[in-house]
Amino acid sequence: MSHYQHILLAVDYSPHTDYVANKAKSLADTYQAQLSIIHVLDNIPMPDTNYGAVIPLNENSDYDLLEIEKTKLMELGKRFAVDDDNQWLVWGVPKEEICSCATQQQVDLIVVGSHGRHGLALLLGSTANSVLHHAHCDVLAVRLLDN
Repeated sequence: MSHYQHILLAVDYSPHTDYVANKAKSLADTYQAQLSIIHVLDNIPMPDTNYGAVIPLNENSDYDLLEIEKTKLMELGKRFAVDDDNQWLVWGVPKEEICSCATQQQVDLIVVGSHGRHGLALLLGSTANSVLHHAHCDVLAVRLLDN
């Protein structure tokens, strides 16, 4: 078995983000793998921009909500020693953007939090479940316990 070379951490800024990030960082350290982070914006309106769905972190915008999201991502990247070039903020559908990024960046492991839904909630889907079924690489779903 070969070791993981590039790990993609998918974050949603829930209260569990640091817990999941610590798992991803530990794996990256263990395997001496590159660690990257993606956050997909699916809950704020997309303004008219000339840069498309991938948001450059080094450019300022007049959109306050976007600047808040960028700041959160960059702070998380700093806390977990992720290079600026390996942090992506993207507008879109989370499962699609996470899987697309993983393919484009030649990721071999995606780490995402999972609430372990059952019944109807599972049938309706979750980001973790969707990524698991659509990714072309390994996926680690970190079990989250609701308080």
